[in-house]
Amino acid sequence: MSAKILDGKWVRDQIFADLKPRIASLKRPPGLAVVLVGDDPASQIYVRNKVKACADLGIYSEKITPPADLTTKDLLAIINDLNQRPEIDGILVQSPLPKHIDHRAVLVSVAADKDADGFHPFNVGCLVANIPAARACTPAGIMEMLRRYEIPVAGKNAVVIGRSDIVGKPMALLLLHANATVTICHSKTAGLADEARRADILVAAIGKPELVDGNFIKPGATVIDVGMNRIPSDIAGKTRVVGDVKAEDAQRQASAYTPVPGGVGPLTIGMLMSNTVAAAERHLCST
Repeated sequence: MSAKILDGKWVRDQIFADLKPRIASLKRPPGLAVVLVGDDPASQIYVRNKVKACADLGIYSEKITPPADLTTKDLLAIINDLNQRPEIDGILVQSPLPKHIDHRAVLVSVAADKDADGFHPFNVGCLVANIPAARACTPAGIMEMLRRYEIPVAGKNAVVIGRSDIVGKPMALLLLHANATVTICHSKTAGLADEARRADILVAAIGKPELVDGNFIKPGATVIDVGMNRIPSDIAGKTRVVGDVKAEDAQRQASAYTPVPGGVGPLTIGMLMSNTVAAAERHLCST
């Protein structure tokens, strides 16, 4: 029997449906500013999708596109201006940034109450303490998927492969807060496949194409594939997108899994919109 496919687009649409009445009840539209430095093609696609989602939901969006050669000081000035504007509830600085930009300085310059990504150290601290605040979008979206597909988390063994600040660490904390027993693995973990095979819920977010094969997957596990890797295709000069999990092995051994593309990706935008609406509700409640 093949595994159930967990459809990220369906979950995203459910999130959007829940957001629409909340947006309609506000005194003004929520506002999201997206800062895209330079002209990275992949980033342009991601930003275009985010702006489209805002338009579909009735969220005001503003795209700021400074050149790739701007200085850290110039970028901080742009962010400081957005911090001061009351109609902007959420600020997203699209990564990756050019190498000469001080990424950490940019991260902490976004006002914590306007941090649409959930990356600000204050919001990360709130996550650790399990205090309501903006959560990192991809892990929060995965938790929404597990909830909406009624996949039990409490009491389950969860293994997260990857320890990034964007996915791995916040994912582990969210699973822990949901009463899973959590193991974090990474590139230096000894016996990685053995550790992964203990998981009832396996989250692969290590950025290595199809690293996770059948040896990593416990029969009947739920497999969440966060990877988005471009590799050469059989057609000369073309590439194809694969995850961190070998899809055919997940289909054969898991009880449920997320496809790539169409699994985790749509959840990220869904939770970005959710973070922006929540920020607008807080701002308008306090005025």
